[in-house]
Amino acid sequence: MSKQPARSGSSGLIAAIAAVVVVAGGGTAWWIWHSTKSPTSPITPNTVQQSPSPSVQPKVEQTAQVFWLKDTGSNQELVSEAIAATADRQPSTMLKAAFNSLLAGPQKGEVTTTIPARTKLRNVKVEPDGVRVNLSEEFTTGGGSAAMIGRVAQVIYTATSLDPKAKVWIEVEGKPLEVLGGEGLELEQPLTRRSFEENFTL
Repeated sequence: MSKQPARSGSSGLIAAIAAVVVVAGGGTAWWIWHSTKSPTSPITPNTVQQSPSPSVQPKVEQTAQVFWLKDTGSNQELVSEAIAATADRQPSTMLKAAFNSLLAGPQKGEVTTTIPARTKLRNVKVEPDGVRVNLSEEFTTGGGSAAMIGRVAQVIYTATSLDPKAKVWIEVEGKPLEVLGGEGLELEQPLTRRSFEENFTL
């Protein structure tokens, strides 16, 4: 009978220890659960806020083009060729380089030009209202109506290679060109790509 109290005390001790473990375990579980809900818990990648990086817009490099003529068998079509970029990126400077290339003639055999070989560029200038091209007197010599129309197209399209909607004034020795060639090709200036397509056929 003397052993029964010892067994009872032993059971009480075990129960007390179990209670401590349960309380400690519950507290730990509660702390872990609470810490995951706490505002100070680590931020998940989905909620990371970063300062917006400045948007970088790609630079669009404008390049002037020269327009040649190509015989398709039934008519002529305009063929563009980009020129090498100049150090000075001013529109007038780029177009000057383009016209110098145009008047020098094509370097490839599959394209041609109807601009007389001795034609010189007096000046080309981009102004707020359009592009003014001043050519030497040779521009008006030689060729029939088809050649005249072709050379006018080459000048208009080359002059508007930086801005296809620009207006173009063609001058010869500083005077507005109103009639071209012996067949009297009339030019109503200013000229545009659209007006050329509406009034002439290559």
